[in-house]
Amino acid sequence: MEPVLQVLAIEPTSQVLGQEPIVPLAILLLVILVVPILFERLRLPGLVGFVGSGVVLGPSGWNLFHSDLSIINLLSDIGLVYLMFLVGLEQDFRQLHQNQKHSWGFAGFTCAIPLLMGILLGRFFGFAVNTSILIGSLFTSYSLLAYPILSRLGVINNQVVSATIGATIFTDISAVLILDVCLFSLKADVLSLSYILILLGRLVIYTTIILVSFDWAGQEFFRRSGDDEGNKFLFVLLSVFIALISAQFMGIAKIVGAFLAGLAVNTVVGESPTKDKLVFVGSVLFIPVFFVNLGLLIDLPDWSSNITTLKLMLLVVVGVIVSKFLAALLAKICYRYNWQEMLIMWSISLPQVSTTLAGTFLGYRAGLLSMEVLHSVVALMLITSTLGPLLTNQLAISVTPTPLAEPLIVNLPEQKISEKQSIFTIVVPIYNPQTQQYLMEIAALLAHPEKSKIIALSIATAATRMDSPQLETSLQQSERLLAKANDQSRNLGIEILPLLRIDNAFASGITRAAREQKANLIVMGWDKRTGLRSRLFGNVIDTVLWASHCTVAVTRLVESPQKIQRILVPLENLTSPVFSAVKFAQMLADTNQAQVTVLNVCDRRISSSKIAARRSQLAVLVSQLALQNPPEIQIISHENVAQAILQAARLYDLVVLPFVRNYTIPGGLVISDLATQIARQLTCSIVILREAQNTQVSPTPKSVANTTSTV
Repeated sequence: MEPVLQVLAIEPTSQVLGQEPIVPLAILLLVILVVPILFERLRLPGLVGFVGSGVVLGPSGWNLFHSDLSIINLLSDIGLVYLMFLVGLEQDFRQLHQNQKHSWGFAGFTCAIPLLMGILLGRFFGFAVNTSILIGSLFTSYSLLAYPILSRLGVINNQVVSATIGATIFTDISAVLILDVCLFSLKADVLSLSYILILLGRLVIYTTIILVSFDWAGQEFFRRSGDDEGNKFLFVLLSVFIALISAQFMGIAKIVGAFLAGLAVNTVVGESPTKDKLVFVGSVLFIPVFFVNLGLLIDLPDWSSNITTLKLMLLVVVGVIVSKFLAALLAKICYRYNWQEMLIMWSISLPQVSTTLAGTFLGYRAGLLSMEVLHSVVALMLITSTLGPLLTNQLAISVTPTPLAEPLIVNLPEQKISEKQSIFTIVVPIYNPQTQQYLMEIAALLAHPEKSKIIALSIATAATRMDSPQLETSLQQSERLLAKANDQSRNLGIEILPLLRIDNAFASGITRAAREQKANLIVMGWDKRTGLRSRLFGNVIDTVLWASHCTVAVTRLVESPQKIQRILVPLENLTSPVFSAVKFAQMLADTNQAQVTVLNVCDRRISSSKIAARRSQLAVLVSQLALQNPPEIQIISHENVAQAILQAARLYDLVVLPFVRNYTIPGGLVISDLATQIARQLTCSIVILREAQNTQVSPTPKSVANTTSTV
């Protein structure tokens, strides 16, 4: 082989990869692109594919990569930090506040029992005390891989589910702090009480500085930067690296700094487009490389032939499963849960991914954990990340969705409007001449002549100088669009109020004008194209959906709204505030004398009695809307919710999708939300309706608008 290479003047593969960092980077990008698609079809977590790719590409497989490649090490280190930053950023304090007593109780059980189990396992195999404690800390935390399943089934607000979700805050913090103590022990000859007190003092000072100063600085910067999402994004990234540098100066582990930085900017970032971009950048590049690098470290022949490794792996997996079961059992006894609820709590707390892998990687790199422990934890991750969601899907089906505790509030025309605002105002932003006609038509259908006002809004983007030729050109274009909208309104037999606004961006102009005009509804248009730029920096619809004070209807109309005769409203669950979509659909139907069908898809394994109960519950909730012409209610059983809705939608002219933000697992390890899957494949007209902010209570975001382009 060597003579052939010499003749062809081709260097061996390993030398080429070592000298040209572009080559491994290109291969990594290919893996990151292809693997999630394949594993999503297999209904397996993408992280399993990334680790497996590392094994295949590494010394145990094709030997293309080695863990000492500089480009992989750099991206992997950033991915590790980014992973822990997102763990802190994704903490949902609302879940903890909703059920504090049960959350703290279960958190104590699921920390103490697995910690003790890990220490006993470590001592049984002859590991040092600090190594055994570190192994125990790896067992305490868990990742909410089953959140999309729970959200789809509508059981997020169930007391047991809410307590288990809320407990992750305490378990993650505990695991990170114990890890830092174990790493700190390497610097001390003897881990005495004085050393521990010194470390705790540093942690208290460091945590206080990070949480207080970063929160204050973030609030000030976000307030002063206005709508510049790029600057906000860079500010948050800068905050993370400042936290890392500060942690190194104080002798604290980097992942502690990254985790605390995520907690510090959690409330500042909120559910904004900035958060979507932060998650996007990490999940499409840095974090997948970390998982691939983890796979490169695995020695597959040693894993399969070493009896000690196999024995340790078996005991680690069994130990975690048993300890989590005992923690859920204690919670059942203390809070009088039934067996079904206890098993759900156990299945949710099984997956060991984000914090567990980060701690294992650092422990292995620092020399605290051996290769056998690394292999065992990777096996634990692969098994629990697959087993946990499967068990949750089986067990949560039988849980009755939690009914809405408060009466439905729908911010649409038939709703009682305050005395100060007796006119229902619809704002129609016009930018794309191709969608303008249908937007005016649907606004006319929604408006009542004697009680409504339609505002045609055109935004002229401002230049640095108000006398610039670019601004003059933008003003002329906006005036032409408004003149065209005025002609269209006369043809429709309605009156509109043209409004031209100068602003520095389309999204901010729309949201500010809607607020100034005290709008009740914004009607926008979109298509299903998207690009990398819009995913990185956001688009008009992303920002309007997040920032608007009122209800927003994002439409893609393939034919005139006046021709719509059959409308489908699929409801993913009965707990989210999705019933404004039913109200919206019925308003269109009343104008066109059309038929509305409310569709809810159940799993095939649900019994007929539970289907009947769900039908009754749905009928009661729909009756609260007090509609003059109640819609048809249809419940079907199917193994794939999205596929069932797509099949049913073939018979309808319009599908109204409630906008429900989706929970994002740190690292982007999440199944796409239902609305996104449907919107990408539907061929009929679509309306995605987001209720007003004051009535919208939703989990952490995964914006449906990422399937869209501009207005």
